[in-house]
Amino acid sequence: MNRDVIKVLVVDDEPMVCAHLRTILGSAEDIDVVDQAHDGAAAVESVVRHRPDVVLMDLRMPGVDGLSAIERINRMPAPPTVVALTTFDADQYVIRALRAGASGFLVKSTPPEDLIGLVRVAADGHMVLSPAAAKRLVAASSDEQAARDRALALVKELTERESEVLTCLGEGLSNANIASRLHLSEATVKGYVSRLLVKLGCANRTQAGLLAYDAGLVTR
Repeated sequence: MNRDVIKVLVVDDEPMVCAHLRTILGSAEDIDVVDQAHDGAAAVESVVRHRPDVVLMDLRMPGVDGLSAIERINRMPAPPTVVALTTFDADQYVIRALRAGASGFLVKSTPPEDLIGLVRVAADGHMVLSPAAAKRLVAASSDEQAARDRALALVKELTERESEVLTCLGEGLSNANIASRLHLSEATVKGYVSRLLVKLGCANRTQAGLLAYDAGLVTR
């Protein structure tokens, strides 16, 4: 198999949803749906067995739900990119999934051609989440004030340049776009992002982007 093929695990308690997603993704030459699972426990086992690049994770499932599965998967060494599957983009479970380590979310009604493209985006390590959706979700978070206080305390420890990079992450910019805006090389930006994730205790770019919203660095 071509090493550039993206291995995907689909997780949903509805077999018909899994079959639908598998059919859509299977039509792309560079995507291989290596397995499907119907609860969180089976999803964790499948990640260990198949080592997918991307996991599409339903959040509301009986038994071990998607949130618990995301937390378990993100504790693994070199975990795959996990994208939450939801019916509504204002689902309160989504913000919890993002804070647990999901790299973004997809609405189940996403058009087939968009779904394929977004899986590719996720496999490249980018957020699968529009800035507008991120802002709406953060604003709807039940623990908004606690998250804001924590974010402000963390941001206070950053240098001016680190704050600029974090703001760019909050806007969903790629390393190339950040480099262009801040007049830096992509390698330098990559170094900044890696150090920021460690310094802020974030599992991925999406968590850092949410923290930028919490701290008020991104206002639009």
